[in-house]
Amino acid sequence: MNDSHAVGPSTPGILRKVSGFTTACVLVSSVIGSGIFTTTGFMARDLGDPWLILSLWLLGALFALTGAMSYSELGAAMPEAGGEYVYLRQAYGPFFGFLSGWASFTVGFGAAVAAAAMSFAAYFLQIFPIGHETDTIGKTLALLLVWTFTFVHTAGVEAGGWLQRTLTVSKMGAVFLLISGAFLFGEGHWEHLAVQTAEPQPHIGTIVVSFIFVIYAYSGWNVAGSLAGEITEPERTIPRTMIAGTLFVGLVYLILNLVYFYAMPVTALAQAPLLPVAEKAAAALFGPTAAHFVAALLCLSIAGAVSAMVWAGPRVYYAMARDRLLPEVFAETRAKGGAPWKSIILQSVWTSILIISGTFEQLVVYSGVVVTIFTALAVATVPVLRWSNPNLPRPYRIPLYPLPPLLFLSASIMILAYTLIGRPLESLFAVATVLTGAPVYLIWRRFQRGLRR
Repeated sequence: MNDSHAVGPSTPGILRKVSGFTTACVLVSSVIGSGIFTTTGFMARDLGDPWLILSLWLLGALFALTGAMSYSELGAAMPEAGGEYVYLRQAYGPFFGFLSGWASFTVGFGAAVAAAAMSFAAYFLQIFPIGHETDTIGKTLALLLVWTFTFVHTAGVEAGGWLQRTLTVSKMGAVFLLISGAFLFGEGHWEHLAVQTAEPQPHIGTIVVSFIFVIYAYSGWNVAGSLAGEITEPERTIPRTMIAGTLFVGLVYLILNLVYFYAMPVTALAQAPLLPVAEKAAAALFGPTAAHFVAALLCLSIAGAVSAMVWAGPRVYYAMARDRLLPEVFAETRAKGGAPWKSIILQSVWTSILIISGTFEQLVVYSGVVVTIFTALAVATVPVLRWSNPNLPRPYRIPLYPLPPLLFLSASIMILAYTLIGRPLESLFAVATVLTGAPVYLIWRRFQRGLRR
């Protein structure tokens, strides 16, 4: 399980010391956070059909897979730290690359880490109630989690890799314990899969909304691209990790949903409270005390996701600083550990501001729009670069091209269009958040030109 210490061609300043297994752990932890343990309750209320719900989770896996295949071609061809920032910079120029990095900093990683850390605190306080000022205590716990992981990841890639492997293996062990226990000892019934609500059939709008929730639960499958500059044998490791990791997560998601329907009929899952669907299912299978096990599992799962984002996000800012789109100080790495420690601290400072102020809640509302926009733009670079740079070495080429990127882009456009129509205010704020990066980019470029004179 230890990473290789062999140093090959790498992005300047960092070393290729991250193995395929560690990369897979980052991907799995990044994707499997809290979404799979909470989303199905809302789908049960809105759709009322177990087989339709399972079909949407399967469709979400296929959607993520088409994106993973596209990112695999890009990551294998350009194995540099930074992920989609690198792809957009290469295909569309530094301005769009900067906006991608800006979105990652403000929303994609910054707000996501803040929200996940606060979710961790909420579940932790369910297990261990502490005092009465839960908001203050929750923020303190969230900050403690973020800065503990920040300390480990700034120590170096080896320390961060050990932490990520430990969290992911522990998390998946707990998930498999829940699954095996449910089917071997749980008091459930497969007849629940035949139960549907008596409500009218769901219309296309509710199906699309449910699919959007599913897509968000799969987000994080592209995280390996951010670590590409540190991955050993990236031409082989990136495609294998992204595709196999996405398939693995899809399988886990389907089995967990089968656990929910084995435990309870959809009519029961659709009853309030909707959010703790995994806890309700565990209580039905094993008794009320099992809810504490699920809460602990959620703490572990979210902690793994936070660690993965604390690791991956700063690689984007490192790449931007290396290209002088941010102050070069953020491209500094520790000589021994190889971690871009100042970029890690930069992200954690911003995350802490969001946690203390509570403004991450506003950002999270429309973060999905921002993430969808830039993920779609990154997938669109596959045909753009095949046309503009046909001689770029491509160790991995998407099978059935151009079908996978076309399917991904079509679904992304549908999601964005529906969100724009259904939630115009959130969509407007999402676009505004991205566009605030434009004056920052122009001011920074002007400042750089002034220094060169």
